[in-house]
This record gives sequence, structure tokens and C-alpha cells, in this order.
Amino acid sequence: MTFTPDDIAGSARVLLGHSDLLVRPVGLGCMGMSQFYGAADDAQSTSTVREALDVGIDFIDTADIYGAANMLVGDENRGFGHNEQLIGGAIAGRRDEVVLATKFAVRLTDDGKGVRIDGHPDYVASACEASLSRLGVEVIDLYYAHRLDPNVPVEDTVGAMARLVEQGKVRAIGLSEVTAPELRRAHSVHPITALQSEYSLWERGVEAEILPACRELGVTFVPFSPLGRSMLTGAVGPETRFSKGDFRITDPRFSAENLATNLGPVQALTALAVNKHCRPGQLALAWLLAQPFDIVPIPGTKRIDYVRENLGATNVPLSRDEIAYLGAAFAPDRIAGARYAPNDPGRRGDEG
Repeated sequence: MTFTPDDIAGSARVLLGHSDLLVRPVGLGCMGMSQFYGAADDAQSTSTVREALDVGIDFIDTADIYGAANMLVGDENRGFGHNEQLIGGAIAGRRDEVVLATKFAVRLTDDGKGVRIDGHPDYVASACEASLSRLGVEVIDLYYAHRLDPNVPVEDTVGAMARLVEQGKVRAIGLSEVTAPELRRAHSVHPITALQSEYSLWERGVEAEILPACRELGVTFVPFSPLGRSMLTGAVGPETRFSKGDFRITDPRFSAENLATNLGPVQALTALAVNKHCRPGQLALAWLLAQPFDIVPIPGTKRIDYVRENLGATNVPLSRDEIAYLGAAFAPDRIAGARYAPNDPGRRGDEG
């Protein structure tokens, strides 16, 4: 399916829950520009962000921790805050075109050799100040708690985030990877605008409780990894070899023993995409957009061609039968492997 900027220009916008923030139906996750998906080029990434704005992307997602994973393995060109600095430079002079989201709470340990979760109110305030500085902006549109600190009541963390709204430093607040009860507790302190977690055809864990809770509370759901870490694009096959620094090398779902099983549903996706004259990834995103919830996926990429392709998903029509067919093809019991390896940093919040 071909795509031009004119196709998105008139498309409906989504109002993020409990806010006045309006965004296009598909955003851009920027984690891979700093870590986890092999080598990245800052100049190329900057160009991609700017060209994404040109074609209509207006919801940009980053986090203060993005980049730190590379520093932990000796890459001195990346580190804590790298992605925010990159995005800040890329949107300089174009701030009014962006609904800017970033996250806090995952921070380096004192020895710099690992990460920990910090949701203490004083850290919420200092983390926000640091993010504002790195991004080069006066206000963050959507500020997420990347993970909840198990040692701090969610009410305390969200209370500190609410004070940032009162101070005009943040426009709206969100959470990432929380349970439905945690979401309700947080929402009782201050309206939650968005909840970010993994959701795609091949990761359906949020459907039982999280998505219904979001609908009940009027919270927009923001899926990260909506393309299954590229599995749903059709770009992964039995002979695929990932480059150094790509965390999929240790991802259980990409292991030799699980990959063959997981490629089965992808074949069904690809076959339907051929019939509909679109790309598999566009079809996977269209399935998400067709769900009966307020959903704004943020597929991540370092390349503008893929940004354009992802936006094209808004032009893929799906019938009820096709939605049901894809849902059945990717039934959870047909997907082999856990989301993360036991010691994967993604379990602590370093995903996109």
C-alpha cells in the first residue's frame, strides 16, 4: 500500500484521556535510536524524527533511561539521557508540532552497573527537571512513571506527578506496565491520561483486565512493541541473524526452539496482507487500531521508510471477519516463549 503525507493530513485525531492532547492515530517510539536494536546513527535518527514530523507524526515517545543499556556494556557514545537529548535536538524549532512523552523511574544504581526503580516523590521532581533540560523544553506533554517502585505507595508517586501538573511542568500523566488495581489506585489520586504496555497480535496479556480498566476509567492505552519487535512485519525468518547489541538475540520468542512455532501465525498474517495489498506490519497495526478501545500504538523505528509504512496502517480497512480471523490466528496459546529472558533489562523497563 502506497502512502503520501496527504493521506494522513485529514485523518482523525485521538484525544488522549483526561487531557486536551490530540494526536494522530499512530505515534513514534524512539528507544531503538539509542539502545537494544543494534547499531544506531544519531544523524540518521535525527533526520527520521524530523521527517516523521513532516509526514504527520506528532506523538513522540522517549524515556530518560533510553541509552543507558549501551553504557552498561561499554558504549561511551550512549548513556542515561541520550535518547532525550537526541529527541530534544531533533524537535528544536518545531516544539508546537509535537505531543512529547517521556518517562522516569528506571535509574542507574549508585555503582553505575545496573538499574533500579525509584518512585520517591523527591526523585519524581528531580527527574522531571533533568528531562526538561535534556529535551530543551519548558513543559512535558505526557509524563509517565516507567515502572512503579514496589517500595513506594503508588499514591505517593502519582501525588508527586500531580504536583508537576500544578506547577505547569507537565500537562498530563501516565503509567507503564501496571496492573488494573494499581491503575485504579493511581487514578483516584489524579486522572491518568495514558497507560503504556506491550500489546500486539502476538502479546495479548492486557486484554483480560488492563484494557477493560482503561475503558472504565477513560484512560488511553498506548501499546509499545505493536509489531512484535519486528516479527509482525514479516522481516524475520528461520535464517535471520541479529547484530551485536540487539536484545532479540536472547529474546525467548526468537530462540531456535520457539521461532518455528511463532512464524506459523505470521504466515497467516502475511497471506492476508497480500490479499489486501498492504504490508504485514500495516495489517498488524490496523488490527490494533480496530480494537474497541482508545488505542494509540507507538511502533519504533530508526528509518523514515518504516515511519511512512506504519502510518499507512490507518488506510487499511478490516472487516469483522478479518479482525476475528487474525485474533484466532494469533491466539495466545499459539505463541511460544515468555516476553523476556529472566535477566533481560526489558523486565525492568528498558523497552520501547
